[in-house]
Amino acid sequence: MIVIIGATGTIGSALLKRLVDLGVPARALSREPEKLRAQIGDNGRSTIEVASADASDPESLRRAFTGASQLFLAMSNSPNQIELEISIIQIAAEVGIKHIVKISSPAFERSSPVAVAGWHQEIEKTLSESGLTHTVLRPYAFMQNLLRLVPTVTIQNIFFGAMGDSPCNFIDCRDIADVAAEVLTNREVSGQIYTLTGSEIFSYPQIASKLSTLLDRPINYINMEPQLLLNNLIEYGHMPPWLANHVVEIQTMSTVVPERPTDTVKRLLGREPRTLDAFLYEYVENFR
Repeated sequence: MIVIIGATGTIGSALLKRLVDLGVPARALSREPEKLRAQIGDNGRSTIEVASADASDPESLRRAFTGASQLFLAMSNSPNQIELEISIIQIAAEVGIKHIVKISSPAFERSSPVAVAGWHQEIEKTLSESGLTHTVLRPYAFMQNLLRLVPTVTIQNIFFGAMGDSPCNFIDCRDIADVAAEVLTNREVSGQIYTLTGSEIFSYPQIASKLSTLLDRPINYINMEPQLLLNNLIEYGHMPPWLANHVVEIQTMSTVVPERPTDTVKRLLGREPRTLDAFLYEYVENFR
């Protein structure tokens, strides 16, 4: 049995769909199980069990982990992430989980540190010391996060950032989910650390050009100084300061540390990853 933490997230929900397609039994955890059952729908009810659990409630986790051999761990980034994920790993080890697949972040860069990457580094250290077989997935920027640009694109035909013309790795969350399904169902590729990207890198000006072509109107990228972008995200984007800081740190890092695509998705899945062109075409109506 595979237990899924993060089943309502972008990656977790895609993983559930993939496991349903494969006919693989899984137990999806949620603080609101009825909502999750509605999300899964009738198609998944034959293989997906939904259980009530809360990451901050150790006893609920112990009950939910009972009888499972594998754990998929994909929590939303938050200031209490280290505490929660370390507790989850410890409980998993206590109750007999044998293999954990963790969604992490690209490796911590001392030349341009990202605080959230440091959190994941600490959690990975605990995972390494746990004695459990573990697979770590380190995806770069999610294509789905580009949907955060929708409000200013639709209203003002612009979007903002602090990356200049630096190219960035992007990956579709559905590819991350497909890789997760592969390492959960194929022992030969588990127990490794995988850095996940799409097959190409793109700058924000290039994305603006792609949107302009798709929408048949000019879309412009406005580059900002990091501090100005931080203030903008907090004041106008209504982001909590830690999240706004995370966004700015990631974009700043891309201007300092060159990003290059990997072939990991192709090696693991036997196919090319989904392209940014295909993603933007699929979601173009959101930007109208």
